[in-house]
Amino acid sequence: MSWTREEMCNIAAQELKDGYYCNLGIGMPTKVANYIPEGVNVTLQSENGMLGMGPFPKQKEIDADIINAGKQTITELPETSYFDSSESFAMIRGGRIDLSILGALQVSEEGDLANWMIPGKMVKGMGGAMDLVAGVKKVLILMEHNARDGQPKLLKKCTLPLTGRSVVNTVITDLGKFDILPDGIQIIEIAPNVSLDEIRSKTEATIIN
Repeated sequence: MSWTREEMCNIAAQELKDGYYCNLGIGMPTKVANYIPEGVNVTLQSENGMLGMGPFPKQKEIDADIINAGKQTITELPETSYFDSSESFAMIRGGRIDLSILGALQVSEEGDLANWMIPGKMVKGMGGAMDLVAGVKKVLILMEHNARDGQPKLLKKCTLPLTGRSVVNTVITDLGKFDILPDGIQIIEIAPNVSLDEIRSKTEATIIN
């Protein structure tokens, strides 16, 4: 039995340390905010110009003017601050963000990341991912281990346009948790009832024990 998305987000949240400034990417990574460990004080940053994001609002709390980078409505905190996009990206490019948790289409065994487009499909733009992977101190990827057609997403070389080269530190999928090392991908934890053979059969990248 592989991990659910909620379990993957919970495992990712354990990477958050007290005092961290963290950016959560669009999609599954936004749910990590629901699993921040008790007693750990983390400040969430959104590249559209918000520092100190609160939880997702209840129906009566929705304010259409308070959104994250993925255009989801969120809430503010007493300490929340707002600023323009140039200041937001100065924080990111200046190395002020400790951890970025992003989704991915592909990750290579060298830590290359492809997560912004599939050739031939319309995209709204690059977004902030290229700045995030270049400027933050650590990059953690949350993604399904395989694509919908069964193709591996942990590859020897990415085949889609890259977001960044050698930028990924850790990957959490429904099958396990992995660290990117110079000689391959190391398994840190395996999901319940998932075997090493299953991971190897569903992974193109070099797996080291």
